[in-house]
Amino acid sequence: MELSRYIDHTLLRPTATEVDIIKLCQEAVAYNFYAVCVNGCYVRRSAQELSGTNVSIASVVGFPLGAMVSAIKIREAISAIELGAHEVDMVFNIGYLKAQQYTLVEKEISDIKKAIGNSILKVIIETCYLSNEEKKIAIEIVGHAGADFIKTSTGFGTGGATVEDITLMKALKKESLKIKASGSIRDVSTALELIAAGSDRLGTSSGIAIVTHQAGENTKY
Repeated sequence: MELSRYIDHTLLRPTATEVDIIKLCQEAVAYNFYAVCVNGCYVRRSAQELSGTNVSIASVVGFPLGAMVSAIKIREAISAIELGAHEVDMVFNIGYLKAQQYTLVEKEISDIKKAIGNSILKVIIETCYLSNEEKKIAIEIVGHAGADFIKTSTGFGTGGATVEDITLMKALKKESLKIKASGSIRDVSTALELIAAGSDRLGTSSGIAIVTHQAGENTKY
């Protein structure tokens, strides 16, 4: 197993500068990470830095709250792809799910997937805010809506990925739906546990620490 190819090397801090993003991209190439994950304003710069490499670009949409108007999320997703992103990590509408407005939740995901076509769509359900029953419903909705991945967390909530949540996703998801664990993944043992539980991708700002078996920085993402 090549651990580096599980990692989306992530920098979503509001204080991130273009210099930081360039460094992120250079690290992703040096350590052979699968992708970088950046805010939309840095997609074009990332595409320039990563041109000719095998590192993909993921951009977040509706981040980190998920409570934007659906039309804005759709436009944000389209813009990310137009600027050079290969993947979109969207936050679904948590409030809609809790209000049992399941049709609205599914339609938003489906509309974004249609808008970006063959590009990869990951749906962040922010597990730390959901009951187990809500998690089960979210897993079903994300699968029905045609997303490519279900993702645990933004890294900006009250908790991150857990083995228990990955195990639940693995047991209940449709076969074609992949899993991305994110949030509070800072060391190799945690990374390996999440992969063993069923994660296909890991979102972390501690990717270098993980692949070099060092202690990661104390950040939520």
